[in-house]
Amino acid sequence: MDEQVRIPAVVGFARREAGAPPGPHQPPQSRSPKGAGKELRARVPRSSHGALAPDGRRPDAVQAVEASNRGRVPGLVPIRVGRMSATPFAFLRGAAGLMAHDLADTPVTGVAAQICGDAHAANFGLYGDARGRLVMDLNDFDETERGPWEWDLKRLTTSVVLAGRQAGADEDTCRAAAFDTVGAYRRTMRLLAKLPVLDAWNAIADEELVSHADAHDLAGTLERVSGKARSNTSARFAAKATEECGDGRRRFVDASPVLRRVPDAEAAAVAGSLAEYLGSLPHDRLPLLARYAIHDVAFRVVGTGSVGTRSYVVLLLDHRGEPLVLQVKEARASALLPYLPAAGFPSGRAEHHGRRVVLGQQRMQVVSDSLLGWTTVEGRPYQVRQFRNRKGSVDPAALAADQIDDYGRMTGALLARAHAHSADPRLIAGYCGKSEELDESVAAFAVAYADRTEADHADLVAAVRCGRMAAEPGV
Repeated sequence: MDEQVRIPAVVGFARREAGAPPGPHQPPQSRSPKGAGKELRARVPRSSHGALAPDGRRPDAVQAVEASNRGRVPGLVPIRVGRMSATPFAFLRGAAGLMAHDLADTPVTGVAAQICGDAHAANFGLYGDARGRLVMDLNDFDETERGPWEWDLKRLTTSVVLAGRQAGADEDTCRAAAFDTVGAYRRTMRLLAKLPVLDAWNAIADEELVSHADAHDLAGTLERVSGKARSNTSARFAAKATEECGDGRRRFVDASPVLRRVPDAEAAAVAGSLAEYLGSLPHDRLPLLARYAIHDVAFRVVGTGSVGTRSYVVLLLDHRGEPLVLQVKEARASALLPYLPAAGFPSGRAEHHGRRVVLGQQRMQVVSDSLLGWTTVEGRPYQVRQFRNRKGSVDPAALAADQIDDYGRMTGALLARAHAHSADPRLIAGYCGKSEELDESVAAFAVAYADRTEADHADLVAAVRCGRMAAEPGV
């Protein structure tokens, strides 16, 4: 009798996790998820994804940047504006909210997945797993939410076009790279749909990625990035960024504006928050961290989209003086949150945004940082992770023109793998199908949205030049 009560609850939970969308977007009833995906084409033709309709309610680019700067550390906002005004690709990186506003009016199937929310081409990279091996995957989840998989795919393809333009590729090459990105996503989802569930969950091991994505022109670049990533560790950062105090302790050295020491009370608040952080970790991690002592805390500026949020580095040393550096980074509400309801995805209940980021990351990655957790500092939510955990990345805007399509195929495959952890790949594969109709449509969207982003970037540059917005370039 007890088993009869439990089984329906388990089945219902499985359906929610498999990507079944909420409310009006429930897929048609079918004998199989693949069939349900095919039936979605009647309501949302794959050709419709090329549309980018004008929106009279859209804020101008400068208004959008000003709105996204609210709540950030005021003194750091000019750094953020300076970075965003550098190139159209950089502008896109900092404008996830503006793009979400635009995507809210585009067609969606209603199939839900855990999405990155900021899946641009520079948010993929290498990092070390618990045993020091390098893994390649999505690596930034500040905007992660449960939402339409199409939003991630369109943001990625747009960023590929912009990166290609910045790299000097001609327009045909950029459009072809966007087309190839979608094709790799579609083919990878079809592959995952055919595999046993356990095999699909961990499919496309990193050593197979180049071959799977037919990205052989990138092999040399990836090898160079891997070599740098292996030496990008807490120990190396601590050797450059800290000094001995003479009493057996070490402390951070000011390197303004990127790294600065903080008042004792602020440092104590961050250090004290690590007790809550420990409660967010699996119990088997606690003996590991118990063998370290906190030595110092500093404020460190982070990347383009996150500049101006509060972010700290915490120096811990073991009994031999070997360092471990943790990053304690403010987690704001996702920039997608105001726009998801318009696409049929309720925003849900309020939650700790550090927890949201961590759980979203763990749902999308094949393997995540073993010390990933969350905490609260002076009422603000934060995520906690290892700093310089053998991280490495390819700068897509610095690639040779003939490598852009290889990079697009590789990231498209990785995005499909990430989405397939929370949405049934059979459902998405059934919708995407065998033909290149979706590839053509999303590539057309990517080119059109890249044009819009270049216009937005030009507006921001004009605002900086006329003094409407302060910017610190090159920081």
